[in-house]
Amino acid sequence: MKLLLHTCCAPCSVYCIDSLRKEKIEPVLYWYNPNIHPYTEYKTRRDTLREYAKMININAIFEEEYGLKTFCKNVIGDLENRCKNYCYKVRLEQTAKYAKENGYDTISTTLLISPYQKHDILKKQGEEIAKKYGIEFLYRDFREGFREGQNKARELGLYMQKYCGCVFSEEERYAKKIEKDKA
Repeated sequence: MKLLLHTCCAPCSVYCIDSLRKEKIEPVLYWYNPNIHPYTEYKTRRDTLREYAKMININAIFEEEYGLKTFCKNVIGDLENRCKNYCYKVRLEQTAKYAKENGYDTISTTLLISPYQKHDILKKQGEEIAKKYGIEFLYRDFREGFREGQNKARELGLYMQKYCGCVFSEEERYAKKIEKDKA
């Protein structure tokens, strides 16, 4: 199996990589995250992943596309469903496309570690997109290792983000504080 692992950030990749390596699967990390904003956050997450990949001696590919305007154009009509209708699809589609063009036979994503993501949708979209490209989608429910991976990331001193990635998820992070400030 030649696995291209879409990677949203270093902390989310820790347990996924460890788990796959225990299965004797050596993934190649693939950074493609045009949904992460602002640019300073995008850059910090990307650079942290780059450092972590060197630290653990794993191959990583960085597809640069900071796309605030494109992201906003694609989600503004339905903010509540932005993950399902844009963020998951655009990243999985690009991962599958790159995989097919570069000799990989399987894709997966570190998004599968998060208890905050819509797992059933990720699995379904991953399988559909992989099929479209004639490759496989490796499904693993990494959520059981979420806390373990986060703890290891902290021990390693990796940057730990405070929100999923887009500007709207950052706003959601502050929702209670915003309501409290209004009162």
